[in-house]
Amino acid sequence: MALILALDQGTSSSRSIVFDEQGQILASAQQEIRQHYPQPGWVEHAPLELWSTQRDTAAQALSQLVAKGHDLRQLRGIGITNQRETTVLWRRDTGQPVARAIVWQDRRTEPQCAQWREQGLADKIRAKTGLIIDAYFSGSKLQWLLDHVDGARAAAERGELAFGTVDSWLLWNLTGGRVHATDVSNASRTMLFNIHTNEWDEELLNLMNIPRSVLPQVLPSSHLYGEATPSVWGASAPAGLPALTVGGIAGDQQSALFGQAGFEAGLAKNTYGTGCFMLVHTGQGAQPSANGLLTTSAAQLGAQKAYALEGSVFIGGAVVQWLRDGLQAIKAASEVQALAESVPDAGGVMFVPAFTGLGAPYWNSDARGAIVGLTRGSTVAHIARAALESIAFQSAALLQAMSRDAVAAGGRPVSELRVDGGACVNNLLMQFQADLLGIPVVRPKVVETTALGAAYLAGLAMGVYADTQAIARLWQAERTFYPTLSSDRAQALIANWEHAVRQACAQ
Repeated sequence: MALILALDQGTSSSRSIVFDEQGQILASAQQEIRQHYPQPGWVEHAPLELWSTQRDTAAQALSQLVAKGHDLRQLRGIGITNQRETTVLWRRDTGQPVARAIVWQDRRTEPQCAQWREQGLADKIRAKTGLIIDAYFSGSKLQWLLDHVDGARAAAERGELAFGTVDSWLLWNLTGGRVHATDVSNASRTMLFNIHTNEWDEELLNLMNIPRSVLPQVLPSSHLYGEATPSVWGASAPAGLPALTVGGIAGDQQSALFGQAGFEAGLAKNTYGTGCFMLVHTGQGAQPSANGLLTTSAAQLGAQKAYALEGSVFIGGAVVQWLRDGLQAIKAASEVQALAESVPDAGGVMFVPAFTGLGAPYWNSDARGAIVGLTRGSTVAHIARAALESIAFQSAALLQAMSRDAVAAGGRPVSELRVDGGACVNNLLMQFQADLLGIPVVRPKVVETTALGAAYLAGLAMGVYADTQAIARLWQAERTFYPTLSSDRAQALIANWEHAVRQACAQ
């Protein structure tokens, strides 16, 4: 039985999971990551912590594997999946970061993005990259680091610095600095990459004053990237660990689509993590959106291109963290469902968690969080329920936009939504999601589909799987949530949500 180690470096934690070739979890370990907020709207991570937590969880998972009696020689390789857009800049000679990583949620470069929009560059950038101009993406973050870290631009011009999204940073450390590369799906989130040619775009590099020398090589998502020698795992790794090849890399959302067996046009998934990210595969053609969605590269096998439409919700499961840490309404995230279920509904309360602006399909960076519809009868339970429901409302707006784009392109509306991520285990949330959408919401038996997608990509490169059809046969549903609300009632609730969004945007 072949085994694959998946490294899943996310926004709030690093996780390592060992899968068998049937896609079943044999061992796993997880560590939270510290979030740094040096100024309002700024979000940072310590790159060395991203690496150390990922390395340590891998060693823990591998030790669990040994404790359960598995032979480490069964390991075939490593797959990497990662929080996208988060920007790391480091020295090539020492491997030391020149600054903290700027996280995808960070809004410090919005003034620069506004300037580009005012210069009329939106259509050009969208045509090349499939993206809107927004501080969400890596390009403006990299420019900011080069301009604001002492000596960074001069060092970059001399070829002394390396840029990467988190996948590149992990790959660099795994291979001892021998490999500086990324995959197509991560490159497509930088606002520097032409998704039609699969190359860094010279015009965009010039626009943002980015030296080409800092950029990683772009490779397919399933590819033999390089070897991680046993010494990189540190003293806590189990003895007898063989050298492992990194065989798969994909940004977390494209990896989750792959893990959900989303290989063909029309299949849609939603990942409920720190944010919510909905993707629908559009096949080998890059389909533009007229409804506020992004066109992005899906995980690619070899030279064959693959694309998806994507909608991004900035604050999904993070709203539960805010209930815990900010409002102190709960002591643990696991308590939120019971608190929300203690009331029959949200009592007219609407919670728009626009803590860092609103993503798709609204794209309003100035919006701020709002709780509306409060009365004297409102309680913390109503707010908790409204917070959970906000995740479903934002996701419903994404799916409606996807269905409109699909119909406009001559296709059909999305007829089923596959779900994954930490919050998808919340039955109250999943049922409400199905009620709003009016279509089945399907939860798979293995909900860690982000890590699973990376494992599958590595398995394809290592010859564990013959093709994607072999992987598709492994996907199994655990539970399907069917709509119970009438269409009229669901549309009335969505109309109330949109009214609340307008109020959040008017601040």
